[in-house]
Amino acid sequence: MTVSGVPVKRIDLGVAGRPKTIGIVGAVLDVFAFLVALPPINARTIYLPIAIGFLGLFCGVWVLARGHKRLGWCVVGGAFLAIPAGALATFSSLGHLETVFAWSALTAATLRYATPLIFAAIGGLFSERSGVVNIGLEGMMLMGAFFGIWGADKTGSWEAGLLIAMVAGGVTALLHAFFAITLRADQIVGGTAINFLAAGVTGFLFIDIYGSNGTPSDIPGVPDVHLQFLGHIPLVGNFLEGAFGRTNLMTWLALALVVLSSLFVFRTPLGLRLRSVGEHPRAADTVGISVYRTRYLAVTFSGMLAALGGAYLSIGFVHSFNQNMSAGRGFIALAALIFGKWNPYGALGAACLFGFSSALAERLPVYSGSAATLFQALPYVLTLIAVAGVIGRSIPPRAVGRPYIKQ
Repeated sequence: MTVSGVPVKRIDLGVAGRPKTIGIVGAVLDVFAFLVALPPINARTIYLPIAIGFLGLFCGVWVLARGHKRLGWCVVGGAFLAIPAGALATFSSLGHLETVFAWSALTAATLRYATPLIFAAIGGLFSERSGVVNIGLEGMMLMGAFFGIWGADKTGSWEAGLLIAMVAGGVTALLHAFFAITLRADQIVGGTAINFLAAGVTGFLFIDIYGSNGTPSDIPGVPDVHLQFLGHIPLVGNFLEGAFGRTNLMTWLALALVVLSSLFVFRTPLGLRLRSVGEHPRAADTVGISVYRTRYLAVTFSGMLAALGGAYLSIGFVHSFNQNMSAGRGFIALAALIFGKWNPYGALGAACLFGFSSALAERLPVYSGSAATLFQALPYVLTLIAVAGVIGRSIPPRAVGRPYIKQ
């Protein structure tokens, strides 16, 4: 077609958007090919998941043929996973399936495992959005776990325990900020040193204060929020009561933190300053934003949030402390942040996905202990897939990891 004699290329938006729609349909079919053999559907014929999976596979191949390689390969890969998984599920006994896939209990367990990851991932988001890599999330979680339970023990109050945990995490993060921002040390090396320092400090204090007896059993813990009224909701009441009827207070705080942090980072002037410092610190400095102060505040707040995640482990979940009890959760939280593309809601989704894998692995010994152990590796596998760009490129803030020198 032409406009005023000038040829204009015609764009068919419907055709252009069709591969993405077909890809989404294919992904849904992949998921359904697995779910169809699980409770409450409980399909017992092997042909049904295979047929649905092949429909998803066809959608993926169709999308690949249209040149959308990343989306197409994701759908194709999902089909190759869903078809054998759904087929194998049809051979499992209904008793085992109902034990493993009790969806209300599985949802509740997912939230329990995801809560510390959410706190640490959102903490890492503030640090990295300001331009400072925080590998030390693991150590800050560990400091929060110990000082949280120690504070609750000495004061007799879980609220004071959380505050002391936040102070400990903030001080630890402040040390990391000093090396990374003022001394301009390598941020990866500095964060690793923080992790070793936290492991040594908490291990020494734990043995020195509590000895071989461990922490007392009567330390006040963060309470659960009881929502029995959910059970009276028609149709879904039993599920909602089982999944959310008895949820720890810190889980609700973590979910609220995701919403508030998203509003702060993307909807407020202070959030814009934070992002500008992480994207182009020189330009931010030119318009009067203090790069050093912004980064110090962001890293310190990052440590406080990570410490809350650690405190949840000790006084909200396990109700005790063991050496190195964070067990790599700080690194998984950092992976969730990368997987979520430095967005609070993306980090929430990734944390819940990792939490689901842990919750499911907790139930898989019904079939095989080795299968449960293997499934624990899923978060790390998903992290490698995300970093490799299969699900979409994870592009960090432009200035992250780069020390700033004021001129």
